[in-house]
Amino acid sequence: MVFVDSHPPYTGTILRVRGRLELKCQLDSTDVSLMHKAISGTFVTLRSQVKSESCVLTVCDSPVIIWPNKGVNATPEEITPNALCEDIHLWIQTDEQESFGKKSGKKKNKKSSAVSVINLNLMMEVTKPGPLSAPILSRTLQSSHFLSATLPMDCVVRTSCNDTIKDACERLVEALTHQLFEMEKVTLQHTKGTTLLVPEPLHFLLPEPKGLVTVVYPAGVPDSQLETQRKELHQQFELPDDRPFFRRANAYHFPNEPYRDGYLRNPHLLLTHPTLDDGKVYLVQGIYSYHHYMQDRMDDNGWGCAYRSLQTICSWFQQQGYVERSVPTHKEIQQALVDVGDKQTSFVGSRQWIGSIEVQAVLNQLLEVTSKIMFVSQGSELASKGRELANHFLTEGTPIMIGGGVLAHTILGVAWSETTGQIRYLILDPHYTGAEDLQVITDKGWCGWKGPDFWDQTAYYNLCLPQKPKLI
Repeated sequence: MVFVDSHPPYTGTILRVRGRLELKCQLDSTDVSLMHKAISGTFVTLRSQVKSESCVLTVCDSPVIIWPNKGVNATPEEITPNALCEDIHLWIQTDEQESFGKKSGKKKNKKSSAVSVINLNLMMEVTKPGPLSAPILSRTLQSSHFLSATLPMDCVVRTSCNDTIKDACERLVEALTHQLFEMEKVTLQHTKGTTLLVPEPLHFLLPEPKGLVTVVYPAGVPDSQLETQRKELHQQFELPDDRPFFRRANAYHFPNEPYRDGYLRNPHLLLTHPTLDDGKVYLVQGIYSYHHYMQDRMDDNGWGCAYRSLQTICSWFQQQGYVERSVPTHKEIQQALVDVGDKQTSFVGSRQWIGSIEVQAVLNQLLEVTSKIMFVSQGSELASKGRELANHFLTEGTPIMIGGGVLAHTILGVAWSETTGQIRYLILDPHYTGAEDLQVITDKGWCGWKGPDFWDQTAYYNLCLPQKPKLI
């Protein structure tokens, strides 16, 4: 079920090879043991293909082709087995460059992200050298079942700056072979009758020093039915059993892949932390989406800030794997408040504000998430809440919704000095009405560090502090 790549997660280069292998199996009997034997035989053939000289790896957006089992032969000829993996970046074309040309200059900017990824395609040579033999046709009448499935191979290995292409190819072939073993286990375990269940590889980034782990799940089987497998994985990797690590929502998102839903993730990562005398920074843990005015074709400018803050909180629980439901719409939020008896039926479809108490009720109703409420009689008191807020981000790590008067914001962290009492708040502002432009959002302070004077010193505030559920 598992392949572990033990290299440190934020150094070197990730090599990710993807491709499709066809699983084709003819069954002369529906006897379970004979079927399993036939399926296993097909996997043996696939593993031999991966280890054969016919196996080819092509580097995406480049002219580089590598035969990993043929002496790590490659083209162009400058790509030698002892060349460094990082040198492959030199051959990768960027969008701005011509589609032809030798060295792209990619090396200059490859360090721009914390993790650089080289994508490769897994292919198999079909033609063989030598004279072609004449085809032979034969006809056999036989009753049998034919099973066919496409296996979505997806393997990753991390390389250090000193790893050669030969080193990486050996590890990639090992990873592909191991993944086929794991796919065989899952296929045999979940295949019912003559219905073949396709295995699904997913990658998870675990806390240090465990690194990147690949797990094969049965596609189409919901997370709710895979709890036993997840418990085994938690035991295997000595992980706590009070938070999810191996739900599909926890799958590692590669830095070179855009999110399909269009929302920005974790814009605060672009910011520089404030420096306070003897101060420490306490931040939201994990991934969230930035929800703000005017998204989703919804004109909520002037009244929907708390709804958007709530959506950001819901996205955190979804993307950490605590819940499987999608982020609720304004209408679903309003309906939830009607369902719990907090609002009248006429509230659904209205443009009425909500506050932190309503946010608490919706989180409980839709996500079964409980929250603590912190009451602050005037904004000036918030400066004295450093310890409570720091402790929240240390222990729970969830975004906080704060409401006061007619405004709502999301607090993503605090910088706080226990000795001086100095404090700064990391604020995600839902009142933004522009496009998903990360530069504008961070430069203009829509996501930014704010001082104690950010709050109305005389207004009251309620803070909703969501609590993490205890589950695997």
